[in-house]
Amino acid sequence: MTYCLPHLVSAALATPDLLPLRGQDALRIRAVEEITRDGARALRPFDPARDRALALPPAPLCSLDWTRPRIMGILNVTPDSFSDGGRFAGFDTARRHAAQLVAEGADILDIGGESTRPGAVEVPIDEEIARTAPLIRSLRADGLRVPISIDTRKAAVAAAAIEAGADFVNDVSALTWDRDMGRVVAEAGVPLCLMHAQGTPQTMQLNPQYSDVTLDVYDWLAAAKLRASAAGIAPDRVILDPGIGFGKTLEHNLALIQRLGMLHDLGCVILLGASRKRFIGTVSGVEEAGARMAGSLAVALHGAAQGAQILRVHDVAETRQALALWQALNNRTDEGSQA
Repeated sequence: MTYCLPHLVSAALATPDLLPLRGQDALRIRAVEEITRDGARALRPFDPARDRALALPPAPLCSLDWTRPRIMGILNVTPDSFSDGGRFAGFDTARRHAAQLVAEGADILDIGGESTRPGAVEVPIDEEIARTAPLIRSLRADGLRVPISIDTRKAAVAAAAIEAGADFVNDVSALTWDRDMGRVVAEAGVPLCLMHAQGTPQTMQLNPQYSDVTLDVYDWLAAAKLRASAAGIAPDRVILDPGIGFGKTLEHNLALIQRLGMLHDLGCVILLGASRKRFIGTVSGVEEAGARMAGSLAVALHGAAQGAQILRVHDVAETRQALALWQALNNRTDEGSQA
């Protein structure tokens, strides 16, 4: 099999003949690198007919188009999340923080009631529902209208969240944890995010191994997409996440982010969730997760430059500011215009 990695250039520097990457205003496709498992690599011109998946814009989801990167604000209503565990576990505190994230520019809210950090223990279904569904219902009653995703591995939790007003499901197990999840998502007709993970939260960081992490994750997500299709979930409602930090070493995480653009060939919206994760602290020497905002912004901007359509982050206002400048610098402007 041949894998295709688009080589991109900003629209500000591109020649007029170069086409956008999947309809994104700021990025143009300069060439395509073909990669095989035997280590062969060859650069060739981009061909719109041959590279159709790279040229076609994804369908809008939850009224969001993908002409620019979208920000997913993280709201963990858990006592043990790696970065903000316990800060927003209280009902009123969570409501206020949700409103703050939207005010700061979140396009999507991702609400989770179970931590899946390395070493985390499973939360009972009833408890996870109690943490999330009433909050979602209350946010809708408050008039909050941005799309809400429910971050869960469990079908019953997803069903309760959808009934309360959630718009799509973010399943870190990619339908491998709960056999009923595919049915629940298909019957509700909502989008589904499929994330790659090697092992469970209890085992995933013990000694993760890959033949080639970028190609292995690509193949795994391709199979997950087929699994979703078999469950009745249309391909244009699937979002793919390489699962940074989930069963990966530092080297694995860096390689996946460097070649994130390879996933576009699967024809789905791509989500990058790297905010405040341990590899950022390892590279930068910052031990405290909450102090890794600057490193998280660097990774988010690299993800945007690779065409990630959704950036899942803790620091929404700062990410919005950074993206505003990134877009202004990369979008084409008239040379004679005045600032």
